[in-house]
Amino acid sequence: MIRLEKRKEPSTLWSYATPFLAVALTVLAGGLMFAALGTDPVAAIRTIFYDPLFDPQYAAYSRPQLLVKAAPLILIATGLALGFRAGVWNIGAEGQYIIGALTGAGVGLALYPAETRLIFPLMVVAGALGGWAWAMIPAILKTRFNTNEILVSLLLVYVAENLLASMAVGRLRNPEGGGFPGSRNLSQWDAAANPELVAGTGLHWGVIAAIAAVIYAYILLNRHLMGFNIRLTGQAPRAARFAGVSPNRIVVFCLGLSGALAGLAGLFEVTGPAGQISIDFNVGYGFTAIIVAFLGRLHPLGIVLAGLLMALTYIGGELASFMLNIPAAAIQAFQGMLLFFLLAVDMLTNFRIRLGREAPA
Repeated sequence: MIRLEKRKEPSTLWSYATPFLAVALTVLAGGLMFAALGTDPVAAIRTIFYDPLFDPQYAAYSRPQLLVKAAPLILIATGLALGFRAGVWNIGAEGQYIIGALTGAGVGLALYPAETRLIFPLMVVAGALGGWAWAMIPAILKTRFNTNEILVSLLLVYVAENLLASMAVGRLRNPEGGGFPGSRNLSQWDAAANPELVAGTGLHWGVIAAIAAVIYAYILLNRHLMGFNIRLTGQAPRAARFAGVSPNRIVVFCLGLSGALAGLAGLFEVTGPAGQISIDFNVGYGFTAIIVAFLGRLHPLGIVLAGLLMALTYIGGELASFMLNIPAAAIQAFQGMLLFFLLAVDMLTNFRIRLGREAPA
């Protein structure tokens, strides 16, 4: 008989070990899935994890892409992790990412074709404010009417997606685009572009912002009173209230900060890798960042490693789809397995597995 026994205290060892175990189980289960699809599982796993970094045929292109893909994931996940630590569940970062891109691109396009260094900073501010404002909707509804921030933030993603589609064929459509949906290409406009800062590295302003966000989050959590209040609220809500911590203030702060960081991620993406507002601009970074946050154990430094790993699955997955003809849906399922196994084995942090019959009371 297999049973679970509650630990007196969460296991520190298993807390750090479960991400590695989840990755191992994902590789094993993913290999079985690829084999069932008729693909050599060893070749598939090698193509996803090894070839983008070490195969000379692909590494020259793939290595710079690692930072390009990881930056928005790290930026969004850092903001989400602060809220998750406090028990504030922002599941709508994808919507805040979209709105940040729309507001930032909208400010830039309104000033086209001016050439001044102030345009890009203005777009950055507008992107952050757009994401922040979109996150304030569930924050205000939560603090004033006690609504569920999970449902509100998630449903707002679909509103944002419809706004994106509307803008791509309406107000932000390129008037010189021959009627095709999509805005002007911002990456080709020097005043609004977010190019590589060091050629061949993938380093752009979004990467710099992600590094800054990680450093800020680390200092906030470990050296600032607000960080202590966030951790206390998540670990002992009643004790936090008795200590004078305002739950509403924590909700507004965490949702606002995570929304602003998601909006920044959208702005840096639309001015760099994506280049323009289009109907299919969003690629799920806001949802994938939830996996990154938990895989990184809600710790800023862990999020950096998790973001790089998840970015590698994006790059390697695209390579596997092209080279081995693996369906894109299978790659998405492989990425989803990571969160599934992480949540499953995370149980070992609070429970022990016992074999045999339970002793009589």
